[in-house]
Amino acid sequence: MQAGLTGLMADAGIRVQVGERGYRPSISLPGYEVKLLKPQNIIEMLHQGTRDIGFAGADWVAELKADVEEVLDTGLDPVTMVAAAPLSILEDGQLPRRHLVIASEYQRLTTQWMQDSGLDADFVRSYGATEVFPPEDADCIVDIAATGATLEANSLAIVHRLMKSSTRLYVHKGVMQDAARRDMVETFVMLLRSVLEARGRVMVEINVGPDALETLVKVLPCMREPTVSPLHGQAGFAVKVAVPRSDLPHLIPIVKRHGGTDIVVTALAQIIP
Repeated sequence: MQAGLTGLMADAGIRVQVGERGYRPSISLPGYEVKLLKPQNIIEMLHQGTRDIGFAGADWVAELKADVEEVLDTGLDPVTMVAAAPLSILEDGQLPRRHLVIASEYQRLTTQWMQDSGLDADFVRSYGATEVFPPEDADCIVDIAATGATLEANSLAIVHRLMKSSTRLYVHKGVMQDAARRDMVETFVMLLRSVLEARGRVMVEINVGPDALETLVKVLPCMREPTVSPLHGQAGFAVKVAVPRSDLPHLIPIVKRHGGTDIVVTALAQIIP
């Protein structure tokens, strides 16, 4: 989580410098003080109001049932909270109908799932490395999974998906009632969102003849309207649009068919509406 967030802030022009063993990094934004804490502690402190703003996974907000406000989903560190068990105990892909032991760091979410599923089970609290509990110390686990590789390496199969999570920015609700602090939060969010928006788009520059300009513009996706500039000697026009990166594979052939030439695709750093 830390590497992804410091990279996101760096791309927004915000420098975060962390000492080798320091928990209080320096940040280039004036008026901000930073402290490194575990995500669950961040959520607890935001809930209590001893901190104004912090990053954490949505899983810990749900687990702690914290009264905080989400102001930005970075989309970083996407995971799914799953229940998983050894293949050897499953019956038709499901947990057996017998007494079970289920291990997890997430006590509230796990026990709620156990109750909702009507499972006859005891809960065991884990403190990391939950995937190593089965089969000797637990029949099933509830944990977060990104690719599922760790589950597969431990011969575990997913039997239920509880929720999706990612790294998000939360604030104590009282912060948004204070004009000065709200302005600082909104500025921070704007800077980060500008990078996230830019990461999903690219700038496409196209040359087109005078007769094909309007036809080409009609098929171009863009944020508002494309930027059109005349080429030297009235040779045509240069058209620029910021398009979703995922559109490129089918967009470029369409541009070519509609008279576009000399196509240049470049990465974007920030997009601020």
